[in-house]
Amino acid sequence: MNLNQLFDLSFQDRRQEVALEFGGGTFTFGEIDDRSNRMAALFQARGLEKGDRLCVYLSNCVELIDIYLACVKLGVIFVPINILYREREILHILGDSDPKAVISTQEMPGDVPLWPVSELRTPAQAPRPTVALDGDSPAALVYTSGTTGASKGAILTHNNFAVNAINLNACWSVSSSDRFLLALPLFHVHALGNGLHCWLLSGCRMRLLERFEHQKAAGEFLDFRPTLFFGVPTVYVRLLDFAPEVAREVGGFMRLFVSGSAPLPPQVFEEFHARFGHTILERYGMTETLMNLSNPYVGERRPGTVGVPLPGISVRIVDGELQLRGPNVCAGYWRREDATRSAFEEGWFKTGDIAECAPDGYYTLLGRKSDLIISGGFNIYPREIEEFLLEQTEVAEAAVVGVPDKLRGEIPVAYIVPRAPIEPSALDQRCREKLASFKIPREFVVVDKLPRTALGKIQKHLLPKPGN
Repeated sequence: MNLNQLFDLSFQDRRQEVALEFGGGTFTFGEIDDRSNRMAALFQARGLEKGDRLCVYLSNCVELIDIYLACVKLGVIFVPINILYREREILHILGDSDPKAVISTQEMPGDVPLWPVSELRTPAQAPRPTVALDGDSPAALVYTSGTTGASKGAILTHNNFAVNAINLNACWSVSSSDRFLLALPLFHVHALGNGLHCWLLSGCRMRLLERFEHQKAAGEFLDFRPTLFFGVPTVYVRLLDFAPEVAREVGGFMRLFVSGSAPLPPQVFEEFHARFGHTILERYGMTETLMNLSNPYVGERRPGTVGVPLPGISVRIVDGELQLRGPNVCAGYWRREDATRSAFEEGWFKTGDIAECAPDGYYTLLGRKSDLIISGGFNIYPREIEEFLLEQTEVAEAAVVGVPDKLRGEIPVAYIVPRAPIEPSALDQRCREKLASFKIPREFVVVDKLPRTALGKIQKHLLPKPGN
């Protein structure tokens, strides 16, 4: 069975029911199905075939959903690109995935054919394409940075997405009666793998926002009156700004708040419960595996933990590192056999996360084996920023670390050993031109030297604290 057959639980059985709200408009499940059929016909006319890659650089919109579903129906591999990425990062993904085209609303770097959204003129009607697909067919190629700074494409199959959504809908009691507010970006697996698929399999009504805007958040909640919401810790910090009476009203009609993509600070967990009357459900996933563990919907949602393994997923701890296996694990990295081999040990996927397990089975994440920084739900790998800084003629050495931040969890700070007189503001400007906004160091600290071991490895924990 593939995703198309599962989506028919909504496309066929709930064809006349309202499926989606976006930008003031509404769409039934039948209309969503028809729109993606027409998009698939356009893609076929332009020569896209099963196994081809199609890159997409778009903010949340109905067209993005049409494009994804058309790809799923054709067996075309969907490749989302983070809209915060800049030329350097975009060119790497375009070069690595080797797509037939890239869809965007703006000019794109490189020589890959550009299909502007405004020019995607679909036929008035089209039948569903008939393409032979199974559960092991690739559905998406989602790029995730590695500790070396080289971005790798995780191959996510129909089975990966299907098992993930079935697990979440069952374990979180998601049903057609839910009203789902989704404000997370669809280029990220949090919204794509969890949000989009849980919606389509459950048949609930979803309101999609182009982005999360904290100034408008209270109004969106009060107008749509959702029962289900997925967020990252940064979003929940913003929701704490709701007036007490608004928080109480929202808490009255909400059923479930879920948090992921970064650890939820315990104080946010506690303040949210006091203000909204809800205990946030925290879970743990990765780009390469989608969701792995979750606190229970019915039962204790324990602060600071990520709960227990989801059905069908096996977990073990080896030398402190959490490893797992199951139908949620990706098929490997795109054209990176070396990286794929190194990511697995006897069939177990090595997450790189350090964890411990309580006697009753609840897991707690203790940190990364690598230097990963998680800022506002986005993964930042210091090596990538360090390599860019070392390309600057004034920089002799560079080290990037994460420092605690109340809003974003962590923020990157760069330590620079200069080769020539250096102006931090100039470095900041160059980073803004070449790197996504969330990767830009919030401070550039000039030092005489970086602390190193006898073998030359930088000892980041010995770097002076910013401001000292």
